[in-house]
Amino acid sequence: HYHLLLETPQGNLSQVMQHVNGAYTNYFNTKRKRSGHLFQGRYKAILVEADEYAVELSRYIHLNPVRIGAVADPVHYRWSSCADYADYRKPPNWLKRDFILGYFGTAECDAIPKYRKFVNDMLGKEAESPLVHAVVGTILGTPEFVGRIQEEYEERMLQDRNLPVPPRTTPKVDLERIVESAQAAFGERKRQAERVAIHLAHRYSGLKLREIGARFGLKDSGVSEASRRVSKELAKDETFRQAVEKLRKELVM
Repeated sequence: HYHLLLETPQGNLSQVMQHVNGAYTNYFNTKRKRSGHLFQGRYKAILVEADEYAVELSRYIHLNPVRIGAVADPVHYRWSSCADYADYRKPPNWLKRDFILGYFGTAECDAIPKYRKFVNDMLGKEAESPLVHAVVGTILGTPEFVGRIQEEYEERMLQDRNLPVPPRTTPKVDLERIVESAQAAFGERKRQAERVAIHLAHRYSGLKLREIGARFGLKDSGVSEASRRVSKELAKDETFRQAVEKLRKELVM
């Protein structure tokens, strides 16, 4: 199982999970009159850049029971939170749905059916796990995000033998190449092409916000907000997401 770190928690998650695993192992071994390890390996924690990957990960994880043939509809899997997100049952108090559902609308009555449709749109389809793009299996995000995490936490990672330090290989894509590629991909939809170009430049150019803003006549905050709006649209519109993903792969491969 994966625990998605959408924001920094208090304390050390790995230590908490080590304690939980150890306590349960002792209980299970005593009850079953056995000995030895019950869980093998380190608890898997992935640091995720929320805007770019959170919604895709949520859908991928909720569809896992369907992929293995446990259920035909993800809301029927009792050990998943999909039923809670889809209002198939009353969610527990500790489950905070606002972040994910917020990508689909400000009101739950609108967001919940849209999220359910978003999940169901991938039923029966092959989908690559977003986790395959995690750097050294620990950080999932854009090069800009990975670089920032490296700078802030590399010393701590070096001190912990269990945390691999991601290699500093941050590809940067030329801004004008991004603009030209977006224009070619979206043709006469010039406004759409510009919005996508801003989003991809924010993610992959390696330029500062003011440098991107100067190219498009925007302030720093305008670049961030435009990129965030595209991220939300990607979560809602599958056709748009596929078009942008195709363009992204052409630029960064």
